[in-house]
Amino acid sequence: MGKRKKKSKPPPKKKMKPLDKTFFCPFCNHSDSVECCIDIRNLTATAKCWVCLETFSTTANVLTEPIDVYSEWIDECERVNNVGDDHDN
Repeated sequence: MGKRKKKSKPPPKKKMKPLDKTFFCPFCNHSDSVECCIDIRNLTATAKCWVCLETFSTTANVLTEPIDVYSEWIDECERVNNVGDDHDN
């Protein structure tokens, strides 16, 4: 009779680095001054700078993360700046 084959253990899973929850403010240029709050009950997400008190609100869902809210804010700022540049020409 032959020996039973030994199962090899799977390689250990790599731990992911946690995502940031505070960000750089695009208006006052302070680092780690923007905090994102997500309210799943009301389906809203808010990014607020505690230095210059600028805020941005957007809709949220169960998959929304703070980095998503901040990215939408930055994209909206760029869109508004580009629209202003287009009207000058």
